[in-house]
Amino acid sequence: MASRPGWVLLAYRLPREPSTPRIAVWRKLRRLGAVQLIDGLVALPQDARTREQLEWIADEVIEAGGEATVWLAEAAARSQERELARRMSEAIAKDYDAVIEEAQTAAASPDPWDGRSVGRLRRELRRIRSRDFFPTSQAEAAQRAVDALAEADEEMAP
Repeated sequence: MASRPGWVLLAYRLPREPSTPRIAVWRKLRRLGAVQLIDGLVALPQDARTREQLEWIADEVIEAGGEATVWLAEAAARSQERELARRMSEAIAKDYDAVIEEAQTAAASPDPWDGRSVGRLRRELRRIRSRDFFPTSQAEAAQRAVDALAEADEEMAP
């Protein structure tokens, strides 16, 4: 029987005021690609990096006067795991779609060359890939769109 992937969960609660720590935690969880299970409970596929990242965030929550615990878990049913993976993939697909749209818009503009768009979109692709735990077809399409923009930029470069 093949082993099922584990999950690392962060259960946390922060005071309402000041709001800055809550916003900072939310942004960090978003950058990691965490899926919110319920208010104050998020999950990521378990590996050394995700566990360490959630432990750091838990420490920040505690330092801000909140409560936090990190849990290692396994879904009771494969359907629950598939649902989490689906939710994570949908969020990532939207991010890739935004990159595709931006690259296509820049490539279609009368003067696509500005040199910075390609670099910025490549950095954005790296950020998205770092939280793409369940790769989607949009990943390859986004890479192709950025590559096409880079080629157009090279042709237009002064």
